[in-house]
Amino acid sequence: MNSEKRARGSTDAWDLIVQPERGVEPLVKAIEGARKRVEILIFRFDRAEIENALTAAVKRGVAVHALIAWTNRGGERNLRNLETRLLAAGVTVSRTADDLARYHGKMLIIDRKRLYLLAFNFTALDIDRSRSFGVSTKSGQLVGDAVRLFEADCSRQAFTATEDGLLVSPFNARKRLAGFVQAARKQLLIYDPCVGDPQMVQLLEERSRGGVEVRVIGSLKRSRGSIEVRPLAQMRLHTRTIVRDLRTAFIGSQSLRTAELDGRREIGMFVANRNIVTAFAETFEEDWHLADLAEKQDVRTLTGDKLAKKVAKAVTRELPPIGEVIEAVAAELPSRPFDVSALNIEQLEETIRSAVKTVVKESVQEAAATGGPSTI
Repeated sequence: MNSEKRARGSTDAWDLIVQPERGVEPLVKAIEGARKRVEILIFRFDRAEIENALTAAVKRGVAVHALIAWTNRGGERNLRNLETRLLAAGVTVSRTADDLARYHGKMLIIDRKRLYLLAFNFTALDIDRSRSFGVSTKSGQLVGDAVRLFEADCSRQAFTATEDGLLVSPFNARKRLAGFVQAARKQLLIYDPCVGDPQMVQLLEERSRGGVEVRVIGSLKRSRGSIEVRPLAQMRLHTRTIVRDLRTAFIGSQSLRTAELDGRREIGMFVANRNIVTAFAETFEEDWHLADLAEKQDVRTLTGDKLAKKVAKAVTRELPPIGEVIEAVAAELPSRPFDVSALNIEQLEETIRSAVKTVVKESVQEAAATGGPSTI
């Protein structure tokens, strides 16, 4: 999509960030423009530009508060190192609780006047090499909900979701997304790495049988209906976005998966801004066209070489760094002298071999079926 079309997704009150086209600049500029306060929720992070902008904000007297996930898959050390650096820079740092399986939301609040709700993490992979979206808004209801949620999760207090504000898992996202899907009359355009929740799949199939055009870029599990599905052809997919009847859209961090609806902290919103909804739909149609061409030309057929590379990446991502595993084991050992000879090496080898085999098998199946393992 060209820059003129992208501009149609932006107004003073609303702005659409399309990745990888927009890059990190909108977020850096937002932080640089803060006058009093910056609040940021982090699940993954490796962008020095954003870290530098947060540090500079503190130096000019802005109160910066970072809420950092207590864990993510294989990256706890990076999160703790980030905490240390931000604390040294004068940033107030809080850590999410461990009561949910994962704190996966991504948002940035500027001066409690503008919310940036993101489907992507603050990482080079998500921002520079993946299809994803972010939306910023000055909506008082949405900004207010974001502030209340941020404060509740920082203080580890209960959060009460509203009916008109954010979609927050596990509080109200399932009910509201189900209603959003059921209300479709003509079309549902869906970006989702993994639509797998049985109830949501059933609702999509019901809408499809009722004459609604349902198309998915990503993957759809357990479906026996006529829903069209294509893997994203030209880049990695890392967004959860639904356009309904070219009038309303959903964007957030929650896939239509059971875990993300019921067991994790996920954050999303509905958008009725015509410019943004149109831009979402135009981007989807461009991506669908490329995916359709790729399927027809069979360019996504994986050779053994390509499949091996994708599986290697998946295994690396799924299994934690061995150094962290050894450190964790060492921490659990008793302080008294430990007899290494007491270890059952053969059993240990078999356990590791079995774990690796399971990850490889699942990754091969998913790579062969979708062109590449899904990621979070």
